[in-house]
Amino acid sequence: MDVLNFGCKVMGKKHNGTTIFDFIALFFDYSLVFSLFVSIFAQNQTNIISMKKQFTKTLATLLLGITVVGNAVASEKIDRRKVVTRHNPHVTHLDSLSSLTVGNGRFAFTVDATGLQTFPQEYSLGVPLGTMSEWGWHSFPNTNGYESKVALSNHDFHRGHPEYYSLQIKQPERTRKAFDYLRANPHRLHLGTIGLDLSDASKMNDIDQHLDLWTGKIDSKFTYDKQTYHIETVCDPGLDCIATNITSDGNIGVVFCFAYPTGGHCDDACRWDTDKLHNTTLKSEKNSAVITRTIDNTLYYIYVSWKGNAEIIQTGRNKILLKSKGKNLSFSALFQSNSDKFGISEKSGITTKIPQIPDYTLCAKASSERWYSYWTEGGFIDLGNVKDKRAVELERRIILSQYLMGAQEAGNIPPQETGLTYNSWFGKFHLEMTWWHLVHYGLWNKSELLDRQISWYASAEGKAREIARRQGFKGVRWMKMTDPSAEEAPSNVGSFLIWQQPHLIYLAELTYRAAKSDEERTKVLEKYGKLVDETALFMCDFAEYDSANDRYILRGCIPAQETLKADSTVNPPFELSYWLTALDMAQKWRIRRGLTPMKDAQMVMDKLSPLAFNADSMYLAAESATDTYSNIRMTSDHPALLGALGMMPDNKLLDKTIMSNTLRWIWGNWNWDKTWGWDYPMTAMTCARLGEADMAIDALLMPKRTNTYLINGHNYQDQRLRVYMPGNGGLLTAVAMMCAGWDGCETSTPGFPKDWDVRWEGLLPMP
Repeated sequence: MDVLNFGCKVMGKKHNGTTIFDFIALFFDYSLVFSLFVSIFAQNQTNIISMKKQFTKTLATLLLGITVVGNAVASEKIDRRKVVTRHNPHVTHLDSLSSLTVGNGRFAFTVDATGLQTFPQEYSLGVPLGTMSEWGWHSFPNTNGYESKVALSNHDFHRGHPEYYSLQIKQPERTRKAFDYLRANPHRLHLGTIGLDLSDASKMNDIDQHLDLWTGKIDSKFTYDKQTYHIETVCDPGLDCIATNITSDGNIGVVFCFAYPTGGHCDDACRWDTDKLHNTTLKSEKNSAVITRTIDNTLYYIYVSWKGNAEIIQTGRNKILLKSKGKNLSFSALFQSNSDKFGISEKSGITTKIPQIPDYTLCAKASSERWYSYWTEGGFIDLGNVKDKRAVELERRIILSQYLMGAQEAGNIPPQETGLTYNSWFGKFHLEMTWWHLVHYGLWNKSELLDRQISWYASAEGKAREIARRQGFKGVRWMKMTDPSAEEAPSNVGSFLIWQQPHLIYLAELTYRAAKSDEERTKVLEKYGKLVDETALFMCDFAEYDSANDRYILRGCIPAQETLKADSTVNPPFELSYWLTALDMAQKWRIRRGLTPMKDAQMVMDKLSPLAFNADSMYLAAESATDTYSNIRMTSDHPALLGALGMMPDNKLLDKTIMSNTLRWIWGNWNWDKTWGWDYPMTAMTCARLGEADMAIDALLMPKRTNTYLINGHNYQDQRLRVYMPGNGGLLTAVAMMCAGWDGCETSTPGFPKDWDVRWEGLLPMP
């Protein structure tokens, strides 16, 4: 563009930035000028030669710029800040579902309408006021010596070898208790609440709270008992540290309260009635202090520093008060573990000596810089020119989902369903959900955030290999529900799932595709090559040869639609399609690494079963599920069969006409009240690949409870799961694909109706 503008200036022309033809015309004008120069200086051969060289160089530059200009002038650059900030959440009343979060992707701090965590009990059944870090885990003392092997049971699928699965065994009683313990431990820890010293939420009025998405700052104003408060809250991008600036014409007191963990399946992880089971100590200096937390064998610290005339005192066994003597208090709180057990925290430098902590000004500046980079790098979508009124809501969901991902799911381990807000499934993460949590990073050109999290798989390889070995298979079998230690949680459902198996291959492929240079691509191949091979090795071994029909089948598993049973399920369609897609990727990876393709993989790919369908030309939930369309159990939970051509590319196993018939039946008849947040983007992607752009939009905005997005952007499911991050990640994945398309797609913005003026940049196509 600089070359073009300069050329226009030289020629006395005005560049309107519309078409490439103007650029070409400029070149010809330039050549005429050169001819004039030649005639003027014809007598000076040296000058002519020199000018020819310069002209040739300039011509090459101009021609090189044609492609750039052709892409750049198609539309003006998106004003990203304008798009982002028009969706800043605005809270005007105390609402347990409207809490807001600051975070850096590894650590998050969720606040109520005060800008701190003043009223945690009022929010416990809404979007809870969590303080969570990826290193914050706790286990109850294992006084009975429960071992994971006690949950192992041989499940005979008649494959000629024992298969030991980690299951929920109810008898005898010791085994049942062992199961309960192993499933609940370790659990994610709530690190502590930090709130104003106010006791009665009903006295709050005039609430005016904003989250500035562009800078990551929450600005909260309100009155309490006729006294005004103004609170600014930010999170440091590099440290597990929050910083707050408080101004008030009333009393300013900040309370640090600590609870004992519940170990509950799905809750805020705070038990307030067991003060004696844990301990908090305080050591203070001038304008700083260290709080030491001891919970059974878990130890961590909160370093506090402040500006202003204030004192800090311990007012209870697990309660600390920071009280200002003036009308302003600025403080920072840094959370830090003394353990590097999971390889996600630094042990060095952990002492009771109070370190230098960035103050509010520094934290706010760092936060602003981090979020500026986050918003300006990678892909972006602008729906501001779309006339369809629904576009406003869709764009809101997109922007807020991006923020939530950056605040809660940009760490070093796979996320849990509820991010760093509160616990679900004890705070453990589910590897089948990594597709929905992480794929979007690859498509939105943020591969460093994708690579950061799938790096964890290397640390889990040993445990995954042991699972495969004890079940009689080669390679590695990735677990379903786990924690940073990669220990498999026992489950009568999760242990039989298989659709998490190809994820490592798919995610590694996205990382490779998003790499910016050959050097980066080589590093990706070196980093994940072995894991890709070992993952594919299990997939080949798990696929069973059916000699009667000369084909490979998938059985002895529970598919993504978890209403089907492991003992009777044969050939679920999504898993078949994924098997073929991932094995093909694995073969390409071997070629890229200079290795011979796997013979076993090729045999499976050549003879993998096609997707089964009924007499009405609609795909079955499994080849064995002949009652797919007559049994309500079969039409509940995930309509996963759509994922065979939504999440996955077109392939030889499926027929688009049959998939189109299937889509239309599911659309009108599925039990949508029993679905989950990621089912809607999955459906949208299937619609897009079938050329049904209008249906894709309708799917993303389908008015169902599990497709609800709160004021803070969280995907609400039900009273248990008020936060569901796979829905947010799925939305981002779907809209990226609807913009940038997929390999071989020749349609511009294929997932959006033609009358939608969608502007996007920096997105990558799906496989």
